[in-house]
Amino acid sequence: MDVNERRQFIADQVSSRGEIEFGSLAELLGLSEMTIRRDVEILEGQGLLRRVVGGAISIKGTSAEPPFESRASAAAEEKEHIADAVVDLLTPGETVLLDSGSTVLSVARAIRKREIALTVITPSALAGLELSDSPGITVFLIGGLLRPSELSLIGADTIEAISRFNCDTFVMGVAGIDSRGGVSDYHYEEAHVKAAGIKSAARVIVAADQTKLGRTSLVKIAELSEISILVTDARQDHPVLREARQAGVDVITISPREPAKQ
Repeated sequence: MDVNERRQFIADQVSSRGEIEFGSLAELLGLSEMTIRRDVEILEGQGLLRRVVGGAISIKGTSAEPPFESRASAAAEEKEHIADAVVDLLTPGETVLLDSGSTVLSVARAIRKREIALTVITPSALAGLELSDSPGITVFLIGGLLRPSELSLIGADTIEAISRFNCDTFVMGVAGIDSRGGVSDYHYEEAHVKAAGIKSAARVIVAADQTKLGRTSLVKIAELSEISILVTDARQDHPVLREARQAGVDVITISPREPAKQ
């Protein structure tokens, strides 16, 4: 295998797996990690992958937003377990800002099941409807311009309304998490609503399944360091999670078969 074939093999491995560690590539190719790192650096320069701490991840398109229905059905079971772990972090009596999106809708459903007494503020019509008749929960549905595809509220009025609240916790969904791109979203105005939520809350919990890790979407919301807690179903040694911990994020990993680990 010549050098070009080797680099193509590395690019193919990253593309098919989504992410891979330098050590795994070195073992597959029978080479030193130093050689692998040099190859990965060259491939990154060609725009074929992205380096992270300890390995490489694939590069996805940044602006294509899948329909809400497909996002809601994707990794549905994993999102339920992530949602349960998020609700474990909430305390009765808190004021909680719930983001829009499929993962945070799962959090709203988990709150409803637990019947936790909360004040919930949300720009999501779906989350507001889910909690509208839940005992002990007060819901503020924030106004603004309705985004039909998501049934979320966006725009200047939404951002201003969020800024009026002092929230204990903001539970946020994102399209991508990456050390370079920070936390990001597909939609320009949705990203600005999320950024306003971060400013209004004492604590920011990001709920994200493993497919969001290593992705950079169109609009940057915030730096990794602005997240308080990341709840995900990715394995604990995922390169992006190592980077998040280095940025001061409290990372909680879950799986359907195990309790939350911190």
